[in-house]
Amino acid sequence: MDSTLACLAAWMPRQRWYAAKGRPPSLRLLSWWDLSTVSGDADDEDVGARIRTFLVADEGALPAVLYQIPVVERATETVGADPDHVIGSPVPGTTFIDGPFDPTYARALLRLISAGGTAHGPQTTAIGRAAGSGGAPSGATSRVITGEQSNTSLIFEGDGAPVICKVYRQLHAGLNPDIELQEALAGAGSPHVPRPVGSIEGTWPDLATAHGTVHGSLASAQEFLPGVEDAWRAALQAAAKADDFQDAARALGTATAEVHVALAECFPTRTATDADREATAATWERRFAIAMAEVPEIAGQRGAAAAVYRRALEVPWPPLQRIHGDFHLGQVLHSPDRGWIMVDFEGEPLRPMAERTQPDLALRDVAGMLRSFDYVAGSLRLDDPDRSADAVRAWARDARGAFVDGYAASAGGLDPRHPLLAALELDKAVYEAIYEARNRPTWVAIPLRAIARLVERPTPVA
Repeated sequence: MDSTLACLAAWMPRQRWYAAKGRPPSLRLLSWWDLSTVSGDADDEDVGARIRTFLVADEGALPAVLYQIPVVERATETVGADPDHVIGSPVPGTTFIDGPFDPTYARALLRLISAGGTAHGPQTTAIGRAAGSGGAPSGATSRVITGEQSNTSLIFEGDGAPVICKVYRQLHAGLNPDIELQEALAGAGSPHVPRPVGSIEGTWPDLATAHGTVHGSLASAQEFLPGVEDAWRAALQAAAKADDFQDAARALGTATAEVHVALAECFPTRTATDADREATAATWERRFAIAMAEVPEIAGQRGAAAAVYRRALEVPWPPLQRIHGDFHLGQVLHSPDRGWIMVDFEGEPLRPMAERTQPDLALRDVAGMLRSFDYVAGSLRLDDPDRSADAVRAWARDARGAFVDGYAASAGGLDPRHPLLAALELDKAVYEAIYEARNRPTWVAIPLRAIARLVERPTPVA
C-alpha cells in the first residue's frame, strides 16, 4: 500500500481539485470501496479491470482533508499513454487510471446511481439511491467536463435524456446540500432546478476521532441540459454588445425569489437571534481588518464601512432559512423552454458541511448575484480599457435594479432594498478584494470600485 500512496502523492498535486497547491501531500489511506463492473453488460474494456475508490486523508493540511480517488487498475500493456489521466504504476505491470476518465468506471458508477445497490470496503459502504424521477440513458457513453475546481463531473448521453454525474473529490460528513436542496425543490414542483436522477451515500471511518464511522455524500446525478448557456456568458455577451439585459435580469430575480420561497416552505426557518447578529458583525469586522492588511487602499474607508454595517444591525432582520449559499451568474442556466435554472447548491466549498446546511440570510444570495453583475462590467473594462466606463456602469446598474425589482415582486414580502443587503454586498466585495489581491492582482480594481461605491451610496441600484 505504500507504493499506492506514493503513486497518488506524485499525481494529486497536478489535479485542479487538490486543495493544497504548492505543497506535497502527506497521505494516509483511510479506507476504500470496490465497485463491480456492470453485471451482464461487460465488454472487452471491463475484462481484467478492477475498480477501487480510495479514501485518502491529506494530513499535511489543517484540518486534514479527505479525498475520494476512484481508480481503475489495468494491466500496463493494455493502457495507452495519456499522462493527464494515468495516475501511475504502483507495482510493475499494473497501471492506475483516474476513474472518471475510464469507461468501465463510468458505466459502473451510473448503474449504481440509477439502479441502486451497495458497494463495500473496510468499515466503508457506498449505497446507490435512485431519486425516483426518471432513470439514466441506456447505452450511454460518457465524457468528463474540464475546468472544474472541487469535483469531477461526467456527462452521459445515449438513448434517453442525458445525465450529468458529479463525483465529490473532497468528502465531508453530512448530506451534501447540492443533493438535499435540489431534490426538495424538485419534489415541491419547482421548475428552477434540474430533475434529480440519484446519488451515492457512504459511510467511512471517522477521520476526526479514529472511532466509529461517519455518513456523507459521494456522488450525485441529475438531468443534463445540452446546449444551454449559463447566465454569466449570456450577461457578458449582452454587456459587450450593449444589449439591454433588464428583462432577463428581472426574470432571474423572480426565479431567485421563487426558489427562496420554496426553500422556506421545504425546510425550517428561524428568527435571527442576538447571537446571530453578533457573529455576523464579528465576521464583517474581521474580514475588513484582513483586507486592510492585504489591500491597504481600503483603509481610508473603514469608518464609512462601519456605518454601513451599523445600519444593518439597527434594523429588524428577516427570518433565517436555507439558501443557495454560493450564488452568482455562473450558477444559473437558461433554458429556452423552462427559463432560469439554478445549479450547484453545495454552498461555499471551503466552508464545513455543518455550516453550509444551517439557515442563513436569503439576502446573502441576492448580494452574491449583485456582485456578479458588477463583475461582468468590471471584466469588460479590464479586457477593453478603451470601452466607455459610463456605459458599462449603466449596464450593470440597470441589470442590478431589474434583478432587485424581479426579486421584490415575488419574495413574499421580503423587500431586498434593506440596509442588510448593502452590508452583505459590501462584505462580499471586501472578500473579493482579499481574494483578488492574493490570486489575480490585476482584478482587484473591480471590488475596490464596488467598495468605494457601496460605502458612499449603499443601495442595490447604485
